[in-house]
Amino acid sequence: MVRRDNIWKSLDWVTIVIYLMLIVFGWFSVCGASYDYGDRDFLDFSTRAGKQFMWIVCSFGLGFVLLMLEDTLYDMFSYIIYIGLILLLVVTIFIAPDTKGSRSWLILGPVSLQPAEFAKFATALALAKYMSAYSFTIKNWKSALMLAFLILLPMLLIILQRETGSALVYTAFFLMLYREGMPGVVLFSGICAVVYFVVGIRFDQVFIADTPTPIGEFAVLSMVLLFAGGMVWIYKKKWEPVRNIIGGSFIVLLIAYFISEYITPFNLVWAQWGLCVVTVCYLFFLSLSERHWSCLLIGLFAIGSIGFLYSSDYFFNKVLEPHQQIRIKVVLGMEEDLAGAGYNVNQSKIAIGSGGLTGKGFLNGTQTKLKYVPEQDTDFIFCTVGEEEGFIGSTAVLLLFLILILRLIVLSERQQSAFGRVYGYSVLSIFLFHLFINIGMVLGLTPVIGIPLPFFSYGGSSLWGFTILLFIFLRIDAGRNRRLV
Repeated sequence: MVRRDNIWKSLDWVTIVIYLMLIVFGWFSVCGASYDYGDRDFLDFSTRAGKQFMWIVCSFGLGFVLLMLEDTLYDMFSYIIYIGLILLLVVTIFIAPDTKGSRSWLILGPVSLQPAEFAKFATALALAKYMSAYSFTIKNWKSALMLAFLILLPMLLIILQRETGSALVYTAFFLMLYREGMPGVVLFSGICAVVYFVVGIRFDQVFIADTPTPIGEFAVLSMVLLFAGGMVWIYKKKWEPVRNIIGGSFIVLLIAYFISEYITPFNLVWAQWGLCVVTVCYLFFLSLSERHWSCLLIGLFAIGSIGFLYSSDYFFNKVLEPHQQIRIKVVLGMEEDLAGAGYNVNQSKIAIGSGGLTGKGFLNGTQTKLKYVPEQDTDFIFCTVGEEEGFIGSTAVLLLFLILILRLIVLSERQQSAFGRVYGYSVLSIFLFHLFINIGMVLGLTPVIGIPLPFFSYGGSSLWGFTILLFIFLRIDAGRNRRLV
């Protein structure tokens, strides 16, 4: 016979209290951001504050229903939920109206819903189900391909809806995969990709001294050679191949620089291309002669890095829309478009800075009241917190989010099943991504890609999506101690 402890005794009330506090603070922030002089009834459903209050009440009911369901149901119906949301994403592409350039919102009478927000928890459940199977091992290439498919499929469908920001959230699952044993080289490759993209784009039109050598391309190819030599040392612990790759490259580039500077100017990248070809061939030779597969993989890493460098340049200049290019250039300091792409961020900084230490007080923010900050109750809601509550209020909100993140780590680590642990870390990864990107976006540290701040940004889809994510995990955690007696 199965004995279940009372669900209310098993719940993690610390997390629920944090959730409630964030919900309340978020609602007051929406009130402050959407307030017009003369408005007093925040519960009027014709106002943004009133609508958000309705969403909050509904989210409480939704959370209650999720807690009342058996925790085994989430495991049992994971794939069905995933397939259902995938079909909904497909349907959305064809029937959703064009809203600010995207086709991602379904209009259901007076209600608008964004399926991409709900696909997050569906994907997390599918990953947890697949990774909790007895036959699963993350280092098996078939398993890795299946994981990539589960993550990339909703990403692709959301990109087809022209919601690039929402699609990028799914890359957060790689944090969970790293916790579950994904080789560190995969995470390192992801970090390298970001560095290659930023350096390559930022310094593409900056040249070394009097030579026709672009610093961006030169720096990235230099990193490829350096990383290749470093990885050889990590995996083989032999000095000779490291010396040949790094030392030989340095000497050749030094000679090439002097020739270009004092004899005949030429692009040093040409020399680097030759070095990369020689290095890759040398790594393949080591792999064949010593039968050491790591050298083959390092060679493939070098080829992939070079391919990414030139494909990212093509993607940036030929695929991205002009307004998306400008947003990235503004963040990287390549352009200062205070009247265009940089307007939101500049006004957001002004609003946060004007709040000072203690803020201007509830409903007293001038920047937000005069509507200087676009999307100030959705993507840029944090600027309202900074202006009205100041540094102290902003710090308090960030501390609450930090406590929530730390609590999610504790809950994930104490799970007795792989399903619960994987799902918990998936929830944690999504929250971390949203926090980092949204706060960074408001402060001008990351590009403006339009993703909400959990429990703060106006909108029922994001609020419900985050509530479902969190409360499913709370129910799984509450049922972790079920035992036979």
